[in-house]
Amino acid sequence: MSEELLINVSPVESRVAVLDNGVLSEIYIERHHKLGLVGNIYLGTVVRVLPGMQAAFVEIGQSRTAFLHVNDMQREPRVLPTTNKVLDKTNKDLADDQSDSDKSLSDTASSDQSNSNQIPDISAVTLPVVSSKDNDTATVASKSLIQHRLHEGQRVLVQVTKDQLGSKGARLTTNVSLPSRYLVYLPSSDHIGISQRIDNEEERTRLKTELGSLMQTVNLQGGLIARTAAERVPVDKLEEDIYYLLQLWRTICARKQEMKQHQSSELIYQELSLPLRSIRDLVHAGTEKVIVDNAQIYEQVCRFAKEFVPFIESHIVHYTAEPALFDVHRVEEDLRDALKRRVDLKSGGYLIIDQTEAMTTIDVNTGSYVGGRSLEDTVYKTNLEATHAIASQLRLRNLGGIIILDFIDMLEQEHKDDVLTSLREQLTQDYAKTNITQVSELGLVEMTRKRTRESLGQLLCEPCITCQGRGFVKTAETVCFEIFREIMRCARTYNSPKKFTVVAHAAVIDLLLTSEADTVADLEYLLGRVITFEVENLYTQEQYDIVLD
Repeated sequence: MSEELLINVSPVESRVAVLDNGVLSEIYIERHHKLGLVGNIYLGTVVRVLPGMQAAFVEIGQSRTAFLHVNDMQREPRVLPTTNKVLDKTNKDLADDQSDSDKSLSDTASSDQSNSNQIPDISAVTLPVVSSKDNDTATVASKSLIQHRLHEGQRVLVQVTKDQLGSKGARLTTNVSLPSRYLVYLPSSDHIGISQRIDNEEERTRLKTELGSLMQTVNLQGGLIARTAAERVPVDKLEEDIYYLLQLWRTICARKQEMKQHQSSELIYQELSLPLRSIRDLVHAGTEKVIVDNAQIYEQVCRFAKEFVPFIESHIVHYTAEPALFDVHRVEEDLRDALKRRVDLKSGGYLIIDQTEAMTTIDVNTGSYVGGRSLEDTVYKTNLEATHAIASQLRLRNLGGIIILDFIDMLEQEHKDDVLTSLREQLTQDYAKTNITQVSELGLVEMTRKRTRESLGQLLCEPCITCQGRGFVKTAETVCFEIFREIMRCARTYNSPKKFTVVAHAAVIDLLLTSEADTVADLEYLLGRVITFEVENLYTQEQYDIVLD
């Protein structure tokens, strides 16, 4: 598979397009006045604790307070008596239940799950020593409640795991993770994990062994996860990454101590800009070329690649031709298509994609395709082709959350299994974590896809000012009937008016003067009042006013 990265930078935004064999597969957009928050580390201030939700709202200096759930908080260190066997076992069980936190990086999210022990220097609260045998277990459980761990006004070190989505604030965690080119450092864990995308057992064993040895050598407190890019990377490169991450964490801790005396919420660490982040996270052995159309960013990318991704440095190209970079590679056209509801398949079938706040639905239709030996064969081939388009559209549109796939009904179980297998194979190229169920009796497939940032539609679009996002408006006839009812209400309420003036959209007025003219005449006779009409071109079809004269 041939892959290229196109980096387009303008004064207002940065865009990175990923092309697979010349076809747009992913697009990342970052507005300079509205930078993404995922990966940023803040010293936030707790503004409200909600025991009923086991969550807290934390002020991090954004337009909305961020959300921190107790499950996203690191376990507190406990000082336990050595003779208390019951409490020792309880503490061990709690530690065994702890798993890795959500990572902003997709391949980190798919890495091995791990236990998570914490280091004291970033703890929010230190729990007291428990000595009562009768109440040991209850005390440990109660101290896990958020109301015993946080209070209003408390300063807490947090990292953003999800950007603001719609009316929801950013999602936070106290389990900080720091990514580099090959590794992710977890200060609050003692686990060594390997990305699940590295499937060679010998390589996984090698990485675990070498990382364990390096952690002992540098006396690294915390855990590490080897990213997909770490596959077959020599040990000296891994060691360089460890030193870099260790120094970065020390800098964050030092800045945290400095900021504690300030009252306002502070940004302690900011993620890299989109162009540099794409070099760190998206470049791999299959990347043939990186094309940058901005001279200043080109120099930054080259310097960053020379230090962290040297194998790609010679493949970075500065684009200086007259046609726009995205126009030459048809990216702008593909972006416009990615905002449409309908996605046409090569066979003549098509998908209908509808995104709502609760879920996204994708409907598969045969369309004009009738070329199978039988109906079952036609349906089977359409569904197979649809799996390729669905996987591609999920990545391109960055659709997340609950997704319902409505495949065309298939009778044979073998065909259903083939379609599911094909879908899973196509999703292996997706950086976001996905979960898929079996085909239901109704022919539906339920799946989830991890969502950390806004979808393409949410980022580039807003609800229609005419229909307010419903996707439809009332017909002119419906509005006419509403106007009749409103005139009747006004006539009953106000006795003085001698004339009613209807101000409405041109389409509504036209209907009132033509098809509904008889109804208007009957209404004038019934009320004994004159009804006149006035066109307002600035009104939408649903808007109207009744003026009393």
